[in-house]
Amino acid sequence: MKVGIIGATGYGGLELVRFLHNHPEVEVVDLFSSSEQGIHFSDKYSHLMNIHDQPLLEIESDRLAEYDVLFTSTPSGVSSNLLPALIGKKPKLIDLSGDFRLKDLAAYEQWYKKSPAPADAVEQSVYGLTEWNTAAIAEAQLIANPGCYPTAVLLSLLALIKENLIDASHLVIDAKSGISGAGNKPSQMTHYSETNENTAIYKLHEHQHIPEIEQAIQMFANQSAPITFTTHLVPMKRGILATSYAPVNDGVTEADLVNALQETYVNHPFVRIIKDTNKFGTNQVYGSNYCDIHVKVDPRTNRATIVSVIDNLVKGAAGQAIQNMNVQFNLNQTTGLSLVPLFI
Repeated sequence: MKVGIIGATGYGGLELVRFLHNHPEVEVVDLFSSSEQGIHFSDKYSHLMNIHDQPLLEIESDRLAEYDVLFTSTPSGVSSNLLPALIGKKPKLIDLSGDFRLKDLAAYEQWYKKSPAPADAVEQSVYGLTEWNTAAIAEAQLIANPGCYPTAVLLSLLALIKENLIDASHLVIDAKSGISGAGNKPSQMTHYSETNENTAIYKLHEHQHIPEIEQAIQMFANQSAPITFTTHLVPMKRGILATSYAPVNDGVTEADLVNALQETYVNHPFVRIIKDTNKFGTNQVYGSNYCDIHVKVDPRTNRATIVSVIDNLVKGAAGQAIQNMNVQFNLNQTTGLSLVPLFI
């Protein structure tokens, strides 16, 4: 396959390059940039010397139409203008930016503070939560790759909500992310002196992933309820740990929760249910496409604690995008993604 990456110089783009380099069905990976065309990629990122030395290409619609797959790893508001013109043409389109995730255009404008993509393009997009939407992804041309937080949260909760094991109307989600989740453009929030040895809450009740999570719960679990969702920035490079709290419904046991998760993901190799552990953290999925989930019920409060960890740049971005590409081209989902987590 011939693959193009638009926005290759960001962290998500770098991870796409890393995994696609070893993908057995990918022959060509071309890299595009809106502001740095002509610069040799390995001059910008020296760890790619003799691996990806080619210059960054200018974004041209006619050229883009020649690819088998196009990944857009851009800030929100870019792909909404770029991709609609390519719908109906040759490339499969996989957008990592968020521009096509929310079906409600007014909600996109409210939460992203940008003009939405054309309505017909959003209508044609398919939400790319691979384990839950495989059949639709296989038939789609335009994939809206999920956000990093929603991936971690939804994989851990959907089965429990769908099977009516927990009370989703009292769902509280506490999520923490490494600095790379904010992208590679420097800001006061990501400045070393403000993030080092500091954990900070941000976008309190205003995070754009709130409506995405609620939409997916309605879509896959057929339940509609507002969630309480808080996000924190922690002083590490990558990784997400999402901890969710919800009352368990009458007669439901911890074993019921574990069994529901195991049955849901028995044929999904990238989701691992960790049954018994006293230690559970982001290092166990670092650099990989795995999502690990652990659940425990407190008998004193009759409340479940559901914990999940992912690498925000892999399962939360580039890895899931490639997993979706594999589904679109009828490949094994693990193709090009079977890397062991980098624990130390």
